[in-house]
Amino acid sequence: MPEPEPEGTILAFDFGAKRIGVATGESLLCSAHPLTVIEAESNAERLAAIGRLIAEWRPVLLVVGLPCHVDGTPHEMTRLATKFGERLQKHFGLPLAYADERLTSLDAAARLRETGRDSRSAKPLLDAVAAQLILQTWFESPSHVIPARSAA
Repeated sequence: MPEPEPEGTILAFDFGAKRIGVATGESLLCSAHPLTVIEAESNAERLAAIGRLIAEWRPVLLVVGLPCHVDGTPHEMTRLATKFGERLQKHFGLPLAYADERLTSLDAAARLRETGRDSRSAKPLLDAVAAQLILQTWFESPSHVIPARSAA
């Protein structure tokens, strides 16, 4: 039997080599919202920024988007996102889940274009909106969720 969904605030991450999009949502409302984008060079700077968000939002769960090819096969970013998730779990000691993030960046770009933004004005928001879509996927489609213990 699957574990019950934790109740409370959830932080979701769209991991990227240069930027990490962050979104937040409440499990009881099942609604996600873009929060911020972390642009930091080192892992220590990234973890410090995430630590500040965790202290402020006090999440009960962290969700990391797991990128893969359209057919579901993993690639190098899959490995890096999994490593990022493992680092978060080890550093902060919070429960972790992975969510399918196929095509979320394309969807985020399309949604931002619909608001009238060009690619230049949308770029600072793109990763946070992608994180929002990852979290919304997690809320709406538990079948797309990949538990942390089997993501490696």
